[in-house]
Amino acid sequence: MPPNPWFSWSYVQNNWGEISQALVEHTTITLEAVLIALVIALPLAALAHRVRWLAVPVLGMTGVMYTIPSLALFSILVPFTGIGRTPVLIGLVMYALLILVRNILVGLQGVDPDVRDAARGLGYGSTRLLASVEMPNALPSIMTGVRLATVSTVALVTVGFVAGYGGLGTLMFRGFRSSYNAQIMTATLLCLLLAVVLDLLLLLLGRALTPWSRTRGTSSRTDSRPTAGAAGATTGPESREPLEPQDRTAVRDA
Repeated sequence: MPPNPWFSWSYVQNNWGEISQALVEHTTITLEAVLIALVIALPLAALAHRVRWLAVPVLGMTGVMYTIPSLALFSILVPFTGIGRTPVLIGLVMYALLILVRNILVGLQGVDPDVRDAARGLGYGSTRLLASVEMPNALPSIMTGVRLATVSTVALVTVGFVAGYGGLGTLMFRGFRSSYNAQIMTATLLCLLLAVVLDLLLLLLGRALTPWSRTRGTSSRTDSRPTAGAAGATTGPESREPLEPQDRTAVRDA
C-alpha cells in the first residue's frame, strides 16, 4: 500500500467519531438552511405571483445574492455575526432563495387558467384559491426546486470552513493542509453520498405528495393504446401507417 493512499479503511475506523460528528453537522445545517429558505421563499413567490410587477425585482434581488462568491460572503458576514454556525446558515439561506423562489413562481404561473376559473366560480377567494388550488398544483415544481436547493446546499456547506462551521468541508480542508489523501477522499465521498440520499428521499416525498401526477401519466399512456373496432380493424396510430407497395397492387387488382 502506498504511504499516502486515497482510500484507507483504517482512517475511517480510527477517526469515526470525528467523521460522524462532521457528517451530522453537515446534514443538520443543510436541512435547516433549506427549510428556512423555503419558509421565506413561499410568501415571496406568492406575493410576486399576485403582484406581477414584483416578480422582476424579487427574482433580481435573489439573483444578485446568488452571484456573490461563497468565500467572500462568509468572510463578510463573520465580522457582524462572529465565527460559527450563524454566518454559514445565513449564507446558505441566501443562496437557496433564488432556486426556490424561481421554481415556486414557475409552478404557480403554470397552473391551468381553467382550473382557476372553476375555483372562482365555486366562490373561492384569492387566499383560498392560492392555498387550496394553486399551491397543490404547483407542488411538482416546488419539490423540484427543493431538491435542487438541497443538493446545491450540500456542496456549499463545505465552504463554511472559512467561518468555522464547514461540516465535512472542515475535514477536506485539514486533509489539504496536511496532504492526507484519505481524509480528503473520505469527506468527498460522504458529501456525494449525502447529496444522493437526500435527493432520493425528497423524490419519494414528492411522489407521495403528488399521487395525481402518477395517475395522470398512467391514464395518458392507456389512452394512447390502439383499440379494436367492431370489425376487428385496429384504430389508432397503427391504422394510419402507409400501405406497402404489394398492398397497393392488391387493392388495384381488387
